[in-house]
Amino acid sequence: MKVLISGGGTGGHIFPALAIANAVRRRYPDAEILFVGAEGRMEMERVPAAGYNIEGLPVTGFDRKRLWRNFSVLARLYRSMRRARRILRTFKPDVAVGVGGYASGPMLKAAQKNGIPTLIQEQNSYAGVTNKLLADKAKRICVAYDGMERFFPADRIVKTGNPVRKDIVSSTVSREDAKRELGFNPNRPLVVVVGGSLGARTINESIQEAAPRLLEAGASILWQTGKFYAAECEEAASRINNPNLKAMPFVSRMDLAYRAADVIVSRAGASTISELQLVGAPAILVPSPNVAEDHQRKNAEALAKCDAAVMILDKDCRSELGGAVTELLRDKKRRDTLSANVRKMALENSDERIVDELINIIK
Repeated sequence: MKVLISGGGTGGHIFPALAIANAVRRRYPDAEILFVGAEGRMEMERVPAAGYNIEGLPVTGFDRKRLWRNFSVLARLYRSMRRARRILRTFKPDVAVGVGGYASGPMLKAAQKNGIPTLIQEQNSYAGVTNKLLADKAKRICVAYDGMERFFPADRIVKTGNPVRKDIVSSTVSREDAKRELGFNPNRPLVVVVGGSLGARTINESIQEAAPRLLEAGASILWQTGKFYAAECEEAASRINNPNLKAMPFVSRMDLAYRAADVIVSRAGASTISELQLVGAPAILVPSPNVAEDHQRKNAEALAKCDAAVMILDKDCRSELGGAVTELLRDKKRRDTLSANVRKMALENSDERIVDELINIIK
């Protein structure tokens, strides 16, 4: 069996793609799996590190604010379509999977034109433009939220949830032991701050301001800054100079971070929300305003309306985040309510469900 998986750009696309590939490999060890990503994006490093081959397309996203820049974008899209056709002729996949991101558009479009069955995985509660364009000719559309028939043909929608990294849901470490392994005092409440793999300026600036107050209140802070803001945030942490504050570009052991956290502060990307649901973590979500269709706000609202998370808008983050975290740390009953409600929204074994659909398509 040959499976082509396309997409990437951020960890939110790459982790589900790898989870699907790993599920295929567990069930069919002899399956051939090829990834297709966008040149220069993080998937070109992360996918080979996970043990899979990847091809790159020269595709980039459209600039919606400076339209005159899109002439070069169209030229790269044309070259990407030609390269996608060459990849199909060489690899000859039985099925093509799109997880979102720049590369999934031209790759899946080429697959559909060549009669190769396609499956698209929409991670957000508000569908992306690329997936909406691909939906008419897709054989299956795997989603994580109800009500997606407003974007896609209802007869091809399957609610599978979003695949997440296996280590995150399989961890059985206690909260105290997880804190110890991360180098924190197990008797202090821990705030875990994650702004995504690239970082989030607003969250980072808000934590810089709120950190002394939170530390004084007795909390510890694990601060994932993202690679773009690592230097300035690590410098800010060194100025604060408190052993209960650790700043780093990337947290490699997110399984421990989720187990250790008393409160999580995060953006509202689809993968992060699925992880929060599966681990039942009380969270404060600060949706990014800089994403297509404002989909992170819609993701966060889907949880907030079920009392499964606290939502703070990006524009209010600097003034409200410190107080919201402090209040939640003081109120264990509120944390327990958020944790129970978000856990009810979890869909387990999403990667296996998606593989089931892939097999049905191939058959």
